[in-house]
Amino acid sequence: MHEVELSLVEMTLDVMKYAIHRITDRNPPLGSPITEKELRRLAGETITADGIGGERAFKLFRDVLVKTSAAIDHPRHLAFVPASPTRSAVLFDLVTSASSVHGAFWLEGAGCIFAENEAMRWIVSLTGLPPGAFGVFTSGGTEANLSAMVTAREDWRRRDAARARTRGIILTSDGAHSSVKAMAKVIDVDVVVIDTDGKLTGSKVTEAVESLTPEDRSRVFAVVATAGTTNAGIIDDLAGIGRFCRSQKIWFHVDAAYGGGALAAPSVRHLFEGIESADSITIDPHKWLFSPYDCGAVVYREPELARAAHAQEAAYLEFFYDEAVRGFNPSDYQIQLTRRVRGLPLWFSLARHGTRRYEQAIERGIELARIASQMISETPGLELVREPGLSCVLFRRIGWAAKDYRDWSFRNYKAGFALVAPTKWRWGGGEPETVARFCFINPDTTEKDIADILATMK
Repeated sequence: MHEVELSLVEMTLDVMKYAIHRITDRNPPLGSPITEKELRRLAGETITADGIGGERAFKLFRDVLVKTSAAIDHPRHLAFVPASPTRSAVLFDLVTSASSVHGAFWLEGAGCIFAENEAMRWIVSLTGLPPGAFGVFTSGGTEANLSAMVTAREDWRRRDAARARTRGIILTSDGAHSSVKAMAKVIDVDVVVIDTDGKLTGSKVTEAVESLTPEDRSRVFAVVATAGTTNAGIIDDLAGIGRFCRSQKIWFHVDAAYGGGALAAPSVRHLFEGIESADSITIDPHKWLFSPYDCGAVVYREPELARAAHAQEAAYLEFFYDEAVRGFNPSDYQIQLTRRVRGLPLWFSLARHGTRRYEQAIERGIELARIASQMISETPGLELVREPGLSCVLFRRIGWAAKDYRDWSFRNYKAGFALVAPTKWRWGGGEPETVARFCFINPDTTEKDIADILATMK
């Protein structure tokens, strides 16, 4: 065997051994951050004219780089919105990469796109949208929100040629995800943020629109509601907002990037009443549907409106639309042209485990939030800020200031014990208060994990 081929085989074996160990490890090291200067000292020069060799590069990754990065599926990673991809999904992510399939057009990726679409059909079925609704997998919630708002704006302009150069307005709440404002900058529209006590309602949207000048009122083309705010798991008044949008012919988008997974949980499905009236919905499988990064999804009530907004035309693309190879082209329904078939790991995991296992795992996250809230209520010196929202729990250590929460968070993280980040919560018009926050996604998190974390606040 040639030396190069032997080296490749050895490197492949090293990679596969690591991958198998990591996939089967239910309690991986959390990781702990260090400075760039320290990383530079430990790593040295890695990109050189002749290369450093696969063995050395992989050893550097295994012994230094990954150990200074957080494991998002660690059972005590309860910050932000963590992730917990199934072992099946992670394993099939390797297969997806190794298969080298271009997932933009049916011509090149027919079988794999078919499988993605099977997973998408299940997601759409959770929403209650009418027949004909469908969606596409994206890189995440930001791209999904962006694709939906481009579709909304183009439909709004199509319905009235006088709006062709009009700068539109989106309405959303102060609890909306930061990507809504970021996305609005990209498409150059204004955002009206509605102050709430956490929950956006139909009446508050009505009041906000009525308070605008007639000129600004005519520029409103979309309302973005949230089904599971990132901060507290709050679900907006989807039914009320939907009724208002329908009456005013305004696009109704629901950002359910985090909370959308709970549509599969019978215990909380009623909280999403009204989501079936949405024109578009964002859901992130890489959050509460146990897929690897990066996998988001956008679902449309009328997919053809998205196709009219996003399908690209070019001489070299014409062949992809030939009658002989016509099929579902994911690139026609969101802003990305070149894409991997990122929905395949979800499809494989769903196919292997069945949707009932997903329901059980999601219900476990909701149960863990209830268990944590009970522990907090029974622990002297701790108290709930509000009742749990889906799988989010906000709580305070009585007497602590912002610096105390910050020091506590970094102390636990640097020790490799837990990653629990503080957040801010504001009641009414008061000043924001720094508090602690749990977000439960991983069904492997235990009651002991919760108790051990709370014990560090004493």
